[in-house]
Amino acid sequence: MTRWLRGLLFALLLAGAGSAAAAPAAPATRPGHAAVASAHELATEAGLEVLAKGGNAFDAAVAVASTLAVVEPQSSGLGGGFFMLIHRAADGREAMIDAREVAPAAVDAKIYVNADGTPNRGAAINGPTSAGIPGEPAGLAWVAAHYGKLPLTASLAPAIRIARNGYKPDARFLGDLVERRDVVARYPASAALLLTADGQVPKEGWVFKQPDLARTLQRIAAAGADGFYKGETARELVDSVRAAGGHWTLEDLAGYRVEEREPLRFDYRGWRIVTAPPPSSGGVALAEIFNILRGFDLAAMPAAQRYHVIIEAMRRAFRDHNEYLGDPDFVKMPLDMLLSPYYADGLRASILPDRATPSSMLPPALAHEPGTDTTHFSIVDRDGNMVACTSTVNLAFGSAFVAGRTGVILNDEMDDFALVPGAPNAFGLLGNKANAPAPGKRMLSSMTPTFVFGKDRIGVIGTPGGSTIITQVFEGILAFMEGKSAAEITAQPRYHHQYLPDWVSVEPHAFDDATAKALREMGYAFKQRRGWGFMNVVTWDLGTNRLDAASDPRGVSGLGKVQ
Repeated sequence: MTRWLRGLLFALLLAGAGSAAAAPAAPATRPGHAAVASAHELATEAGLEVLAKGGNAFDAAVAVASTLAVVEPQSSGLGGGFFMLIHRAADGREAMIDAREVAPAAVDAKIYVNADGTPNRGAAINGPTSAGIPGEPAGLAWVAAHYGKLPLTASLAPAIRIARNGYKPDARFLGDLVERRDVVARYPASAALLLTADGQVPKEGWVFKQPDLARTLQRIAAAGADGFYKGETARELVDSVRAAGGHWTLEDLAGYRVEEREPLRFDYRGWRIVTAPPPSSGGVALAEIFNILRGFDLAAMPAAQRYHVIIEAMRRAFRDHNEYLGDPDFVKMPLDMLLSPYYADGLRASILPDRATPSSMLPPALAHEPGTDTTHFSIVDRDGNMVACTSTVNLAFGSAFVAGRTGVILNDEMDDFALVPGAPNAFGLLGNKANAPAPGKRMLSSMTPTFVFGKDRIGVIGTPGGSTIITQVFEGILAFMEGKSAAEITAQPRYHHQYLPDWVSVEPHAFDDATAKALREMGYAFKQRRGWGFMNVVTWDLGTNRLDAASDPRGVSGLGKVQ
């Protein structure tokens, strides 16, 4: 063999080796770093602090949720509840931790009806009669005991420290407090905690210290759920609620139980979506929307036609959401039908190609909208464990009732029940018997924490926003599937249809002028909506093994962080 041929053969071998080296790497199975996205910088930092101490995503979730209870009490807290979707990397286990509030045993619909038969909204949204038995403390203890690596003393340490030392609330906190000031002022413990000595909302720069809440958190850290649901804290909760006209008992607290539920799972064009089951209404509605849209090539459609079929899918999913869904421990729901692709085929066939379907033409169903003052956080740790958690107290500052010396602001989730069938709730919308109150029953919720698994990317997504949670998460998933970054997903303009009222809620610039004109010509009406919630997203690119985290720019941007 000549020197030239030997050289050529050697060069070809080198080229082959180079090609092999340049072949795409296998998808990552472990990030090797972590990401947290939440609605408050102190909560995000608390999660990262616990991860740095050797905790996993579940320990970090306890830290983030408990810190949000301290720094964002208008949206969540120990007096509220949550749905937490988890994915454990070691064995692939997925579950939804249901720490939703429940109705007390003495629940009586008559409390929420005036003498003339009209709804008594004051009893439903203000003070102790509006509060369900909280689930968040039990949920945090459950997650730590069953999935965490660290003791509660470590995971709750940031929240305890911040509650004791104080922090400066932001403008959103103070603005929400202005809206609820008159109700806060009714209750001595609430006024003492949240208002100035002369009953006014504090100014920016105020250092908010919560020593009572710090002591309550310390009791949970020492004794787990029993530190809240039994003993000193439980007695103070019950005594203060009953003294102010509520009907809680020690048995209500001692009887609270966390439920682990099997997530809903469905596929859409090669993507696997894992999301919240009932008593969340969100996962069922998501599945129905995607099943309807499975029959359309959205990417090939002109913009107006694409939005048309999406809005019609939303309309039909919300109609069913309103009619059928409730607490699975109390209500038999036709989930096999609602989740069936064949059922979706029929719904898809009812969509007119060039006209909006007036909701009055669909079978009637009563609508209900949960409260909008909610929070969400997303976490992926270095081993690939994942958490998507949505937590709430319903209205801003919940019931506005601080339970004695506990420092705990109670929820007003009783208004999330259909307290008076056929009568509007705080948001002017209606409820049905599937979501009627009963002792120990969980009220229906739109909270929709979700994982999205693709061949090359994984997304962890969720948001607050009342009934718009469902459509916001849907739109976020679509954007993720289109390859958008976490920041692009959280920032994109939003739109929403929920069957009733029959209009499309929009943000400015949700549609360009030509698309909006075409949709109006199809028969759609638009109404701008002010509150949308603050989405938090973590994405994992399996090819580059890169985590990305983003918080919603509608709140305080830059709160999603990678460690």
